[in-house]
Amino acid sequence: MQIVHTLTDLRAALAGRGKPAFVPTMGNLHDGHLALVELARPRGDLTVASIFVNRLQFLPHEDFDSYPRTLERDCERLRAAGCDLVFAPSERDLYPEPQTFKVQPDPALADILEGQFRPGFFTGVATVVLKLFAAVFGTTGGGVAAFGKKDYQQQLIIRRLVEQFMLPVEILVGETQRAEDGLALSSRNAYLSEAERAEAVQLSLALRALARDALAAAEGLPTQAAALEQRAMQALAARGWQVDYLTVRRRIDLQPPRPGDGSGALVVLGAARLGRTRLIDNLEI
Repeated sequence: MQIVHTLTDLRAALAGRGKPAFVPTMGNLHDGHLALVELARPRGDLTVASIFVNRLQFLPHEDFDSYPRTLERDCERLRAAGCDLVFAPSERDLYPEPQTFKVQPDPALADILEGQFRPGFFTGVATVVLKLFAAVFGTTGGGVAAFGKKDYQQQLIIRRLVEQFMLPVEILVGETQRAEDGLALSSRNAYLSEAERAEAVQLSLALRALARDALAAAEGLPTQAAALEQRAMQALAARGWQVDYLTVRRRIDLQPPRPGDGSGALVVLGAARLGRTRLIDNLEI
């Protein structure tokens, strides 16, 4: 496995090797990332992963400086997973000058849920993804890229970005990988204390309960959703969580349910803070 840090070296490593299967990450890899490598690898001529902690998607009070950076361990795991090439640029490599041109996603999709509680987050995500796509696919004529379903809103935005800019990239979406107790795997799970880790599964349990309530509401869901969501948030808050949202939304656009939406059209999503750790999760109904 080859490790490169500059755009020049990346493109030299890609030259003449066909279509890449690309997995962008911020490092501190877990089994969810490796599952994306497994998903993408058969779909390309070589498998490429990037490791870059993107300052543009962190708010000033968030954990950019403390975000775990474990490049050596990450590369060992990627090598064992069959990755061919790792692109691990520095900020100077990926942002050689201030990034004054940025990608602004559709506010109807990007300014709700995560975008409401983390303003500008998806601008940072969309901007770095477009730059990484340009770096990896710019001289290869396209390929595939894999993202995890745990970041549900993010993968919808990236799909729209690819569609609207007509990029020659096929987006693959991998299922959320979970621990044995049901907790969605996340790099930020490392922040949890032992007691918090035992409690953390309650977020996925709250989403499952909300999904059951949504199914039980059936055709009455559009008028009952707000009350069901409020009850779910209160129950989680009573356990000491700081809840941003627990909500039932349409899969296609993350808007509230409408009359005629069947259960197969819906997803429940949640974000809440346990101690200093903010966790997100979702469950398609």
